[in-house]
Amino acid sequence: MAIKIYPNRIEFERYSLIIGCNGLFVSSNADLSNTSAYACLTFPDRTFGSIFQGTVAGYTTGGYSVPYSNVIDKFPFAVNSSATSVGNLTISRGDLSGQSSSIFGYSSGGFASDYCNQIDKFSFASNGNATSVGVLTQSRRVQTGQSSAVSGYASGGGNPAGVTTIDKFPFATDTNAVSVANLSEGRRGSTGQSSSLSGYTSGGNPVSVPDTTRIDKFPFATDTNAVCVGSLSQSRWVTAGQSSVSHGYTTGGYSGPSKVNTIDKFPFTSEGTASSVGTLSQQRGYMAGQSSSVAGYTSGGGEGVPVGNVNKIDKHPFSIDSSATCIGALTQARRISAGQQV
Repeated sequence: MAIKIYPNRIEFERYSLIIGCNGLFVSSNADLSNTSAYACLTFPDRTFGSIFQGTVAGYTTGGYSVPYSNVIDKFPFAVNSSATSVGNLTISRGDLSGQSSSIFGYSSGGFASDYCNQIDKFSFASNGNATSVGVLTQSRRVQTGQSSAVSGYASGGGNPAGVTTIDKFPFATDTNAVSVANLSEGRRGSTGQSSSLSGYTSGGNPVSVPDTTRIDKFPFATDTNAVCVGSLSQSRWVTAGQSSVSHGYTTGGYSGPSKVNTIDKFPFTSEGTASSVGTLSQQRGYMAGQSSSVAGYTSGGGEGVPVGNVNKIDKHPFSIDSSATCIGALTQARRISAGQQV
């Protein structure tokens, strides 16, 4: 039985144990938005401050597959299985970032024939093509994504130099992003993690200097600049990011000219250096990251440029520090894709 823990409820199967105004009570998940017992509580949406992890499936969108791809792949979390193609983005492109609400996936920015600022949105409930719902504040590539319960974020990136911009767009309405804060330094090729309270941007390449180890953190509750709160075990960029309830993970990437398979882990509750806790099934960079409630996934990527695209889906557990295993394949080998989950 899958159990999800939120700030104000514990969800199990079709029911939730709610922390209400007058104590604890059980509600059907279908009735969460209509239950008067917690009418005095204020929540942003049905997810009650939803945590980042999914329980159903991971998605890999876009990327470069000679040429650029618009494919939306989906793979299940319940069983180890290869992905199936379930739709297309509005534009074939790579170097894009991914965001996830409780009902929609988003793919933002990127590059094809030119730098892109488009925000695409696709439904988790029905397999189908994405629609364009807004734009970022600037066209850029290899930025990274984070997600709160109510908003998507796109941080950093390059056009072509590294930028510090943190863009934010709402999940409740289809509208353009606004710039709300800045990273501690401009960089591209970072990866994103999300706790229930904050977004994280780890690693990256500041362009004019070697790859960085920095882990930046910015709050979801207020539009405030990010601060550097820790460092990865090694400097690297074009990595993938995953998030458990308590930790962020940074997997693979390139450290200078060398590709790596390192899985780093850092706590959300304290600041400091990440620890290396395992390895991917092969060294590679330019991957997409997805997160279930029990495991992190690293999909696609590249063993080298301009050749060597990978279709592997790797999985590593959150409960123990362990190396990843290959559990399936994407429908096409590709790199510089975006990851989402539900």
